[in-house]
Amino acid sequence: MPDFSHELAIGGRVAGVDEVGRGPLAGPVVAAAVVLDPARIPEGLDDSKKLTARRRDALAEAILACAAVGIGEASVQEIDTHNILRASHIAMLRALAQVQADHALIDGNMVPRGCPLPATTLVKGDGRSLSIAAASIVAKTRRDALMVDLAQQHPGYGWETNMGYPSSRHKAALIELGVTPHHRRSFKPVHNILLQQK
Repeated sequence: MPDFSHELAIGGRVAGVDEVGRGPLAGPVVAAAVVLDPARIPEGLDDSKKLTARRRDALAEAILACAAVGIGEASVQEIDTHNILRASHIAMLRALAQVQADHALIDGNMVPRGCPLPATTLVKGDGRSLSIAAASIVAKTRRDALMVDLAQQHPGYGWETNMGYPSSRHKAALIELGVTPHHRRSFKPVHNILLQQK
């Protein structure tokens, strides 16, 4: 289970940073930066992937009520223009810009280029640091809600359940219904369908 030891070792106001949505074929990539209050850490924080949707939603609400939270997005256009890694980092920087922190504790092994404050990386951080776990929960619930909204505008792709990831239903719908403005054209399955249509 994640703990608060990394934050305490760094000291000061530490923002845990994580991103969600690198793998999907559709939708933005979303990042969150969370500065927890050590005296009011919600119970049960963990890597968002290990939690049920209901538990994530409840925890996201609890985090927003007692922590400093920033949320950043990078659009499909930005993903296609830069690449998914750079777009993830852009989303992280946008999230960090919304919180006051002395240090960023970032999930993964790379500090985003242009990071405005001292930063430490932590591989598999969402399972090791409570702040990063909180960021993963906030980012995941925000992105899932966005994809459910987009699913209503573009029915048939199953985004309300696959969240834009390349499920068999999503890939079949891409062939049958075509590419939407929310699809990442630089991603191979989408790119290949566009090539076939030409």
